[in-house]
Amino acid sequence: MMIRLTPVAAIVVLMNMAAVAQPAPIKMGPSANFMTTMPADTTTVTNYYKQSVYDLSNKKVGDILDLMVEKDGRITAAMVGVGGFLGIAEKNVAVPFQALAISQKNHRRRLTLNVTKDAIKSAPGFTYDRATAAWVTDKSVRSAERKLPLLVGTMPRE
Repeated sequence: MMIRLTPVAAIVVLMNMAAVAQPAPIKMGPSANFMTTMPADTTTVTNYYKQSVYDLSNKKVGDILDLMVEKDGRITAAMVGVGGFLGIAEKNVAVPFQALAISQKNHRRRLTLNVTKDAIKSAPGFTYDRATAAWVTDKSVRSAERKLPLLVGTMPRE
């Protein structure tokens, strides 16, 4: 048995199906109020993101890779890529955001960090996990790698 629908009936059926297939409504926050001026004590993320970081003796120790933002909007930490060459053998270290200071050298802004190379070498490392869109400790990455099955002819990673 074949059911025939008139064009009007087919449109009504399709409209009802579309209403069922719609996703749940998105929970919205309070409506945005537009600002007419900027607060005097603010700065842009550009002054931090992808900027070089120097120690107190003016030696470059790394670059800002990311900024960690709390749910309330406060920036609490910066991820600094240190060591390596062109990203190879680079270590990612988290530092409290308050530890970064903006200083001036040759009329240019620069970020300084009160840290030594030895302190950076001994700091815990982090890796960005794309699956969770979060930074995780290198230790947790290594333990996850150990749980993966080894392929024939490969050596376990250290």
